[in-house]
Amino acid sequence: MAAALLYPDRLFPVTIGDGGLGEPYVMSSMIHFHTAFPQRTNFLPVLVWNGYSQEHHSMISTFTNAQMAEYWRGNGFEEVVLVDAKDFDDAQQPGPYVDSTQFSLEARLAFVQRVLVEMERAIQCALGGHLTVFILKQLKGAGVHAKGSKSHNLYAHHTLDHPDIVAALEARALHPAAWALVRQNCERAAGGPAAKVVVTEFVRPLPPLGSLNLTEFSLGDKQVSTTAIGALVLQVGQKDPDFLVANADGNEASGLANVNQGLKVIHPTADPLYNQQPQGQVYEPLSEDACAGLTAGLALFGGRSLWCSYESFAVNGLPIWQTVTQAMAELRRPTPSAIALYTAGALEQGRNGWTHQRPEIEAYLAAMMRNGNIFPLFPPDANCAQAAYEWALSTYNKGIPIFASKTPLPIRTTLEQARQAVEQGCTVLQEVPGSRTVVFAVVGDMILLPVFAAAEQLQAQGIGSKIVSVVNPRRLYRPGDIAWSTCAQPDGEFMSDQEFAAWFAGEALIGVTGGSSLMLEPLLLRYTGPRDLFAWKRGETTATPTELMDYNGLTAQALAERAKQLLG
Repeated sequence: MAAALLYPDRLFPVTIGDGGLGEPYVMSSMIHFHTAFPQRTNFLPVLVWNGYSQEHHSMISTFTNAQMAEYWRGNGFEEVVLVDAKDFDDAQQPGPYVDSTQFSLEARLAFVQRVLVEMERAIQCALGGHLTVFILKQLKGAGVHAKGSKSHNLYAHHTLDHPDIVAALEARALHPAAWALVRQNCERAAGGPAAKVVVTEFVRPLPPLGSLNLTEFSLGDKQVSTTAIGALVLQVGQKDPDFLVANADGNEASGLANVNQGLKVIHPTADPLYNQQPQGQVYEPLSEDACAGLTAGLALFGGRSLWCSYESFAVNGLPIWQTVTQAMAELRRPTPSAIALYTAGALEQGRNGWTHQRPEIEAYLAAMMRNGNIFPLFPPDANCAQAAYEWALSTYNKGIPIFASKTPLPIRTTLEQARQAVEQGCTVLQEVPGSRTVVFAVVGDMILLPVFAAAEQLQAQGIGSKIVSVVNPRRLYRPGDIAWSTCAQPDGEFMSDQEFAAWFAGEALIGVTGGSSLMLEPLLLRYTGPRDLFAWKRGETTATPTELMDYNGLTAQALAERAKQLLG
């Protein structure tokens, strides 16, 4: 579907199985897409209906042909093209699903001819503006060593000498002329070799963005980071008409109302009150996996996109985002990075659980950092948030999630300092002299409030401190920790040992985060002096941010006390 958006004159078939069709996700994603983009019917689901899932019968294996056709029509598909192998069975096989390799040669040829003719009809329907599905009904495992779900796996004992494999090969062997025909069909499929005709083999041209207009807020001002990013998102959308923002109905709650106002929510009902109209650039299904899937797919196929996730519902979309970003690390061509903006989060919402898992999401992404092309960014303020998005737009073949607050917070960096922090990994926000120095390495924005208060308490006792904002923790790893050299568009920039020692010079180190302590792992790997970590533990639904920090031991008093203990 992402490809269909970017390449309206090309057909994009996608094979799906009835094992997965028993769940709602496949159909719901296609229907919401079709509601938002009714003119894009140039994607063609090809349902291989064989009655089985991976390890058992599929949940819809009892459907009749009429029920299956009605299922698709009831979900908005205009054309349902179904070819049933049973109609050609002259081997008297029992049950609704049959093995076409047991047909006579004449029946097999007739079956194949029907498949080709009906597929051509489905293609013309899809390219002609009709939402179309092609359904091929045939037994799973036809022509293989086992039938049904048992055909799903080949095990170690299935060598060429195994009786089941030998029997399968002997029963279905083709003579050289037949293999030549198979080879010729493969060479001609889709109009030629994949390397010459498939869109993913080529770099997709993009309209230039030029220099974006960033707003430099004054130090000490209180600004909303997400809104500042939203102003840049508007500029991208205005310069690139194919740019798409996806959000599961929460942009306004995320401080991103300016995005909806400027780019408009795609909706069949025009209503200016809700900034919605049929033509827009904001995709809002109430499904986080649909948001993550479409935006990541657009990036994979060569388009610019942004996935915004309110209250870190992102847990539902991360698996597909992970899959795509892993593929981007292996691509043979440059493509825009998959960029995400995660707003709110644990400290602002106070909740943990299925829909509000910012700490757990951070742990997920911390593990992904070792892939080599994942760069979680934690800007401490609105200036740095703009610098983070600006940098992300300049990158290729990477996954870049930006964590930013929807609460007005103090500006602590200049734009020059912010850009430097994103590139090098961190920046010093405050340094207070004293008899001894404790370094606070902080990941996040709101969590800085108790850290600055702790530094003030320590200063009153003659103890010095340095507050370092860790903006790009990927830069703080050692080169050997990360699989960066095998990535497409490799990024081998890491903080040297000398630089690390200078940034975090002090008699003790305390890492602080309002999320997962895993984001602070590089500090544990490299800092050799006394050290400790303060991190999120658990949410409390009705708590304020201050109460939450107290509940998790993230208070100025606790930080100051631990600093004194580490300093002896």
